[in-house]
Amino acid sequence: MICKLCFHHCDLSEGQTGFCRARVRRDGAIVPLNYGKMTCLALDPIEKKPLRRFHPGSRILSVGSFGCNLRCPFCQNHEISMSRDGELEMAEVSPEALADKALELKGDSNIGVAYTYNEPLIGYEYVRDCAALVHERGMVNVLVTNGTIEEAPWRELLPLIDAANIDLKGFTPEWYRRLDGDLETVKRTISLAAKQCHVEVTTLLVPGENDSEEEIRNLAQWLASVDGDIPLHLSQFFPRYQMMDKPPTPVEQVYRLADVAREYLSFVYTGNC
Repeated sequence: MICKLCFHHCDLSEGQTGFCRARVRRDGAIVPLNYGKMTCLALDPIEKKPLRRFHPGSRILSVGSFGCNLRCPFCQNHEISMSRDGELEMAEVSPEALADKALELKGDSNIGVAYTYNEPLIGYEYVRDCAALVHERGMVNVLVTNGTIEEAPWRELLPLIDAANIDLKGFTPEWYRRLDGDLETVKRTISLAAKQCHVEVTTLLVPGENDSEEEIRNLAQWLASVDGDIPLHLSQFFPRYQMMDKPPTPVEQVYRLADVAREYLSFVYTGNC
């Protein structure tokens, strides 16, 4: 049976788990192992997602589970994104309980729920079910995602999403192949989202990998062709996970590339410098 959620199209036999570590074939159906299983829950500033131009100054209830459908060697949350079911302490949180908790925190400046920390879309059914209930309570849904999802499920989910920060991890097919990803899939995800909700984009600048002026120029030009008002966050790399041997991105390099991007985009941020 083929899992059609992302471009990997894992061909699963009964009981087999997919590349993302979070979807399994069970009783003749593809189901999420991580449905309602939370490894992280926090009330965060909206700017931490990062979203700079969506309800600034507010906070949002942020939740994460486990698993991911990419293999970024620089992952900042690899403890959960690279984990499997049962390897971490988890709390069971139903969609109703999560939506009620979001509403309970409204008095603490909470505006809704952010699905984040690991890759939320591999738990597609949970995000969909929660998002519908959060909207029923008059609150917003935010996605922080790598954008690696097929077109049909993405179109189905988008009416429930109010804002998304989508990782654009570089702008060459070669770099994405090293991450077990697909650049064209992410470009499509951004283009479709920009027509339906508030979108911001984040690119982590990894020294010697995706931080050339040419690549950032091409990235910014393409993003401007979608919408020149989409905010772009250029982030400084720090040694993490399987890239402990690389130095941090020089701050002056981040600022220089931000100036390049500003030739094409209205809003470019260097938030972690």
